[in-house]
Amino acid sequence: MSYLLYSQAAQLKLHEPVPVTLHPAAVYLSSLSQGSRRSMLSSLNAIARLLTEGECDAFSLDWSKLRYHHTAAVRTALKQRLAPTTTNKMLVALRRVLTEAYRLDLIDANDFHKAVDISNVKGTGKLRGRALTGGEIESLISCCHEQGGAIAIRDAAVLAILRCGGIRRQELVRLQIADLDLATGELTIERGKGGKFRIVYLTNEAIAMVEEWLEIRGNHPGALICPVNKGGNITLRHFAEDGDGIYKLVKARATMAGVKHFSPHDFRRTFCSDLLAEGEDVFTVQELAGHASPATTAKYDRRGEGRKRRAVKRLKFK
Repeated sequence: MSYLLYSQAAQLKLHEPVPVTLHPAAVYLSSLSQGSRRSMLSSLNAIARLLTEGECDAFSLDWSKLRYHHTAAVRTALKQRLAPTTTNKMLVALRRVLTEAYRLDLIDANDFHKAVDISNVKGTGKLRGRALTGGEIESLISCCHEQGGAIAIRDAAVLAILRCGGIRRQELVRLQIADLDLATGELTIERGKGGKFRIVYLTNEAIAMVEEWLEIRGNHPGALICPVNKGGNITLRHFAEDGDGIYKLVKARATMAGVKHFSPHDFRRTFCSDLLAEGEDVFTVQELAGHASPATTAKYDRRGEGRKRRAVKRLKFK
């Protein structure tokens, strides 16, 4: 960022508080789920600090004063510092706040269209995260079984659902006990990403681990996965909606099992990759994963060049 932009910090700062109903950042953030709100607020704070050399945050910056030279400079700075995926996520937040400023009549059409006319940063094509091996998954489950107790049995159920359901951690923490049909293995996701409904299916092995957890939890209505204290006492409530508790749970289990670090989302990568490797079509996997586009699902295909080579060899010359 140039000194010219830094010198404009005073001009970009709000001089007095604005009602949340008229603040573009507040209006945008209010439209998001709790988990997304936290992530995008962090992005907006970072952008505001970048524009004002740390003087402003998302709520003290006057977003309506941003022009093309500001947004272009932000894109350049983010591109130099962050991964393409992270940069593009932050640019989405920037465009959305400017859109709200336009809708609230805080910025005129000409300035708005110029300001949001910044392209995404192209990625390298390299896949993020990793797929877990069968040995790693076995080590994680064995770690829980060997330890025993309410916490370990709960953790085994969590790992089973993530591995065989391929669901997001935010979806997992919202699950109710009524969302699971043990007879069929159906797990209903009432409100996935984008508020979408879908059904996933657990394997018999996963169902058995969830049943073991339910023997301790009981069949009382409420959260399927609950906090358990060190004394083994269960609190019938959901984990925090942002899924941070599940992230910490998985991280702790990886450490105990001696498994290389991975995130809960890597279970989704493993789920999709394994299904595609078994020959399932991309549209079926897309439905199970709750992806908006089959193009997103296709990114999880790790079969490599061998798959394409075998496909061509099956062609008949005439």
